[in-house]
Amino acid sequence: MEIIQIVGLGLISTVLILVVREQKPMFAFLLAAFTGLFIFLYVIGKIEAVIGILEQLADRSGIPSIYLKTILKIIGIAYIAEFGAQIVRDAGQEGVASKIEFAGKILILVMAVPIISVIVETVLGLLPAGS
Repeated sequence: MEIIQIVGLGLISTVLILVVREQKPMFAFLLAAFTGLFIFLYVIGKIEAVIGILEQLADRSGIPSIYLKTILKIIGIAYIAEFGAQIVRDAGQEGVASKIEFAGKILILVMAVPIISVIVETVLGLLPAGS
């Protein structure tokens, strides 16, 4: 029932933010940012368990660990970029948030190139040789 705690924290912080926003908008933003950061840090511990299981599966299947690590980095970039963009959106900076998301997408593309290369080489290796 951890989600109930997370939603409860979110609801309480939302009410506080709405009350504080009228008098001190900066404090309201800081409260929103710290609430988001707290929730993010809380769920990071859950992700560690998932990563451990994925590493075990990769070891058993014989998949080189570099591929799993790359995929996990890609997922991490996506989550962190989304988290950062949402905090910036909370501050009313849609343009900066869009730039953060764009940078995340570019970094994901850069990280994915080695995996895409291996996939293309594998497919080409399966095709019969041309005449």
